[in-house]
Amino acid sequence: ETGMQRAIDLFYQGLGLFLVLLLTAMVLMVFANVVLRYGFNSGVLVSEELSRFCFVWLTFLGAVMAFREHNHLGIETLVQRFGRRGRLICMALSNLIIMGCAGLFFVGATMQFDINATMFAPVTGLSLAWVYGVGLFTGAGVFIIAATRLLSVLLGKVSDEEIARFCGEHNDIPEVA
Repeated sequence: ETGMQRAIDLFYQGLGLFLVLLLTAMVLMVFANVVLRYGFNSGVLVSEELSRFCFVWLTFLGAVMAFREHNHLGIETLVQRFGRRGRLICMALSNLIIMGCAGLFFVGATMQFDINATMFAPVTGLSLAWVYGVGLFTGAGVFIIAATRLLSVLLGKVSDEEIARFCGEHNDIPEVA
């Protein structure tokens, strides 16, 4: 394992930890608000808005993490019927399509950034660029992952395990004896 791969793995471990923190914050804010509303007939307005923002970030950051782990939607029943060459062609084509979509997403998020920067959340006053700017990370992250995978296919450096994961044949759940 190279130093670069260790750095990438460390980055994704940090991203996973951040996702856990976002989910924890969201759950705590919503739970506290439910208790305050039903128990004390009050609530914290900021927590409603911040929990929505946490949900947006959780969704978009989680999409990058899921894509990296091959936990996204795929047409596995079709791809499983092909041999190695057909699977590699499908892998290359799907990564090209994903790169196109992620590129469009990134460009759209970039175009919206200035608009969002001038709009503010009603309760917290937070610039919406902080909320929806996560689209820049998602578009770039998915694009980079897909480009790396496409490069691996084109250079012939795709392992059998990677192809199996792409086809949905890889099982991450350990067998119980």
